[in-house]
Amino acid sequence: MTKKLIAGSAVALVTPFKEDHSLDKNALRHLVQFHIAGGTDIVIPCGTTGESPTLTADEQSEIIGIVREEAGNKILVAAGAGTNATNHAVALARNAENAGAQAILSVAPYYNKPSQEGYYEHYSRLAEAVTVPIIVYNVPGRTGSNVTAETILRLAGDHKNIAAVKEASVNINQIMELIACRPANFSVMTGEDQLILPFMALGGDGVISVAANQVPAEIKKLLTEIREGNLEEARDINNRLRKLFSLNFIESNPVPVKYSLSLMGMIKEVYRLPLVPLQQEHKDTMREELRNLGLVS
Repeated sequence: MTKKLIAGSAVALVTPFKEDHSLDKNALRHLVQFHIAGGTDIVIPCGTTGESPTLTADEQSEIIGIVREEAGNKILVAAGAGTNATNHAVALARNAENAGAQAILSVAPYYNKPSQEGYYEHYSRLAEAVTVPIIVYNVPGRTGSNVTAETILRLAGDHKNIAAVKEASVNINQIMELIACRPANFSVMTGEDQLILPFMALGGDGVISVAANQVPAEIKKLLTEIREGNLEEARDINNRLRKLFSLNFIESNPVPVKYSLSLMGMIKEVYRLPLVPLQQEHKDTMREELRNLGLVS
């Protein structure tokens, strides 16, 4: 079997900011090194977990450049480049490729709810605009509409550089159709940490994970144990992380995970509006779970 470029443990990387809300470049470099040490296969800056709607094009370029410099040849850099206006999404994708991104993750247009033909045309324009692989990001819970398996498979068949989908729905029938009917070199990745175990058991290629920000080595080990058929060990890891998977969405992502990383001493607890800090009761709950996992004292 040909080894797929988009596979394994991918982290949807947070964007660290200083108190003045400017980019914290040193923290960003340390995050990349943390993921290299943890065995993460793909690092994805400037995605929605990276607060992409609040980043300028210049900041996108700078972040990707820093991540690529730190990553070297040790980890693949796939950058977020998506929005709900096709021309703007194309500009972001070109900007990301020029900045050094080795692949593009592009969220399905949100709010305006395109038809399936609209989704097809949107991603076709992206595929024609860049040379690097494109990961379609389907997240109905955040965009308000679903990119169907039929549309995704059509795109994969018509465009060689549409290389993967981040399927962040909980529609098991759609997931099974994507896995069963995909072209040989097309990857199907889950965007739901809570579904890693069943998703991989169905034949999925990996995860684009939020929890990998906090526990990259454990997410990588979970995937490895599943691939090697060690289901008891995989269940143990999954059960250990199950509450963390849920708490990362106790409020809108990436607020809980950025709070966690601040407690772990990796970033400052700074968000760009309209995101604001966690409610105190949720902070207390998250801190307790991080203690249970041995991530903070």
